[in-house]
Amino acid sequence: MLSPTPRRILLAVTGLTPQIVTETLYALACRGADTWIPHEIHLITTATGANNARLNLLAGERWFHRLCEDYALPSIAFTPEHIHVLRDAEGRPLDDIRTQGDNTLAADVITETLRQLTADPASELHVSIAGGRKTMGYYLGYALSLYGRPQDRLSHVLVSDPFETNRDFYYPTPYEHPIHSRRGEKEITVDARNARVDLADIPFVMLRDGLPERLRTGQASFTRVVATANRGLQAPGLVLDVTRREAWADDEGLGLSETEFLILLWLAERAVRGERATDWSAQALAEEFLALAGQVLNTMSGAYERIEKAITERKAITIRCAKYFEPHKSRINGKLETVLGARAAERYQIVTAKDGERVTVFLPLKPEQITIQRT
Repeated sequence: MLSPTPRRILLAVTGLTPQIVTETLYALACRGADTWIPHEIHLITTATGANNARLNLLAGERWFHRLCEDYALPSIAFTPEHIHVLRDAEGRPLDDIRTQGDNTLAADVITETLRQLTADPASELHVSIAGGRKTMGYYLGYALSLYGRPQDRLSHVLVSDPFETNRDFYYPTPYEHPIHSRRGEKEITVDARNARVDLADIPFVMLRDGLPERLRTGQASFTRVVATANRGLQAPGLVLDVTRREAWADDEGLGLSETEFLILLWLAERAVRGERATDWSAQALAEEFLALAGQVLNTMSGAYERIEKAITERKAITIRCAKYFEPHKSRINGKLETVLGARAAERYQIVTAKDGERVTVFLPLKPEQITIQRT
């Protein structure tokens, strides 16, 4: 059975030069045997850029339609609805990016658009950073690093001289097409079919798998996503509030159950004391955990009674005692990954170590990276 054709999407930022759309499409779809024809095209631009793109590429039978006709391309979805206009904080279209606030809004729109377009695992994106202001290209390339997948590509279009800066040039036509240009002080006429258009593929670092699920599936600002992606490069900081029975890693609440909190607190206290290795099958350590539960929980509570019963029933048989803790360990590690993302969570997750037949667990944290609050 043949796998379905992926949904191919061309995404670009544009400013006052909508030509980069037809130039990139030409380089992808009209040259050689290794063609890549998008099913749809999306642009991110300012209000002025959107008007330029609409009038020069789409209005009537303008350059986008001419390119498709000249090279007999199949139907490609590209309408004014595929042009995403940057807007200010009040929702008004931005004419230009002039302030720090405008930059921030542009970064957030670009990031969110990229996140949405990569949400479909059956899609593949080709992202062009050739157009728009330099900051827009930077944000688009960075957003692809944050959300891009192995099937996605990043490129910049290269156009030969004197066509590169010519506003009348849109793509190399398959027939003679004279356009006016300048050579020094002289005005000359050149033939668009002689232009050379190439794509420079740009490698990018893929950080998507290191992001927490909530950022892969929900909206967030560019600054927030970048900060989260960078956490894995920073020193960890685990905070445990014993009174509230709450835990934070990288200032993010983990949402642990009471039993999960107690196990994490237990391992954290042992790490602070320098007792790194914890043998969950040892009866003495099972009793140590139960004693901690009695200090934190009301010994008359149902939560404590359930823990006491489980430990008492298992501690005489070492392997059964270890099996009590293992599922909780998996859930703690899973919640860390859900909240922080895989790369950042790895700095906190409970590690299993083997020394011959002996199996121990430990937190990969230094004492100074752990804060235990008791009031």
